[in-house]
Amino acid sequence: MPLGQLHDAPTLVLQPGLSDSVYYPEDNPNPDPLQFSPSELQELQRRFGVHGPQPQLAQLFTEGIDQFEPLRNHTLARLEDLRPVILSASAQHRINPLLVAAVLFDEMRHAKPGEDLPIAAHSGLFSTHGPAQLGLGEMVHQGLLSPDASPEEVMEARRQLLDPQQNVVLLVGKFTRLSEALGLPRDRVLQASADPRDAKALATLAYLHNGKLDYPRRILRSMQDPALHALLYGSRRPALSPLI
Repeated sequence: MPLGQLHDAPTLVLQPGLSDSVYYPEDNPNPDPLQFSPSELQELQRRFGVHGPQPQLAQLFTEGIDQFEPLRNHTLARLEDLRPVILSASAQHRINPLLVAAVLFDEMRHAKPGEDLPIAAHSGLFSTHGPAQLGLGEMVHQGLLSPDASPEEVMEARRQLLDPQQNVVLLVGKFTRLSEALGLPRDRVLQASADPRDAKALATLAYLHNGKLDYPRRILRSMQDPALHALLYGSRRPALSPLI
C-alpha cells in the first residue's frame, strides 16, 4: 500500500514507550495494527534504518515458496530441533516464543542455497548467516564483537552465527535489544491476541528484524499457524504397538 494511503493508520510516538503511545482515531476504532503511518515509517527509518516494502515481484516469489509443502514440512522438522533453545531463551528474556519461531520458520524457508556452508560464510560472500539470518552487525549491537575486530575475531563470530543454537539465542537477544530501545513492556510476554498495542509492538519487532514492510504480516500470520503452536506447545506420545 502506498504510504500516502496510510493516513488513517494509528499514529505512533516511540517515546517514552511504544505500548502506551499508540493513538487510535475516533473514526477508526479498530485499525489494522499491521499498518504503519508515514510518521512511524520515517521515525523507524531514522532510528533503525529499515527500508520499506519489498518489490512486488519478490513478494510473489516469496508467496510461491510459502506454498511449497515439502519445503514447509522440511523446515518444520528442522525447527523442531531448535524447540528447546527457542523456549528457554524466550522465557529467560520474556520474548514471545511464537515470534521467534515464526521468524525462524520464515527465514529458514527463504534462505539462499549454500549460504550456511562454512566456506561460503567465511568467504564474505553472504552478509547474514544461520537460521535467523543474522549478521556481524547484530553481534556488534549486542556487545559480542568489537567494531574493529581482528580477522580472527570475525572468523569466530561467523562460526557462532553458523551455530543454530547460538543463532537462536542471538535472535532472542536482538528482540530484547529492540524491545528495550522501543520502550516496550519487559515484565510480561507480548500477546498479539490480547491487545492491539501488543500486536503493533510485535509487528514492529518483526519489521525491524527484516526491514521489509510486508514482513510483519507474514510473521504474525505464521504466529497463528497451528503447526507452530503444536511444535512449541504440543506433546508427542509414542505410538502403541497394535499387539498390546
